[in-house]
Amino acid sequence: MATAKLKAAPDAEEAQGGGKKSKKTLFLAGGVVLLLVAAAAAYFLLFAGGGEEKEPAPEPGAVAALDAITINLADGHFLKLKLALQATAEVAEAPDGSKALDLAIDQFSNKAVDELSSDKARNLAKQALLEKIEKSYEGEIMDIYFTEFVMQ
Repeated sequence: MATAKLKAAPDAEEAQGGGKKSKKTLFLAGGVVLLLVAAAAAYFLLFAGGGEEKEPAPEPGAVAALDAITINLADGHFLKLKLALQATAEVAEAPDGSKALDLAIDQFSNKAVDELSSDKARNLAKQALLEKIEKSYEGEIMDIYFTEFVMQ
């Protein structure tokens, strides 16, 4: 007759030691994975875009100051706006400001005064106007300046 031999249960210290090793292994594996992800990200940022060269920023040219215009806002208020257009150096003659003024009228007409009162709101409106003007002038204008912006 064969007798079964019983194996003693591991001590509490042995059980804890095994847990420490598995946690240590997991921690090291996580560190290695994190290191590989960081290395891949660095490679992508440094070398992946190497074939594409960014277009250099245009050189500033002449600034064309436009006459002030008055634009009707909402609730009987108005805006007196004076613009200046920053042309690129490639533009031979001063740009015609009529397109820019028309776009400004479209941008600001019937806006509420509180939509344009804060610096943030005014800068957002200016950025939106600049994008429209750059598109309309096909890259000949690189920036705009509000030389007068008075609401009443």
